[in-house]
Amino acid sequence: MARSNRPRGRKPEPDDDGDLGHLLEGWRRSEVRRDGLWHVQPIPAAQAAKTYLCPGCRLQIAPGTAHMVAWRGDGVLGDAADLSNRRHWHTHCWRIK
Repeated sequence: MARSNRPRGRKPEPDDDGDLGHLLEGWRRSEVRRDGLWHVQPIPAAQAAKTYLCPGCRLQIAPGTAHMVAWRGDGVLGDAADLSNRRHWHTHCWRIK
């Protein structure tokens, strides 16, 4: 009989202490660019329901297109103002920013 390298039994549960924040945030992360700190959140195609204008190329992001949402992380007016000024970017446009 051939040997199976498959693990037996249950997989260990992740140790998240009941914190589901990473699921609710949509895998938000921070990135440092030439112009400062940015918070970035990917938007999957299934959740993209509106049309947006990409500030990188000035073309529309159609509904159903996966893209990125970015906002400043180091603005002088505070987090609430930075969050209200978030912009939707094509993934490619954000990468080359």
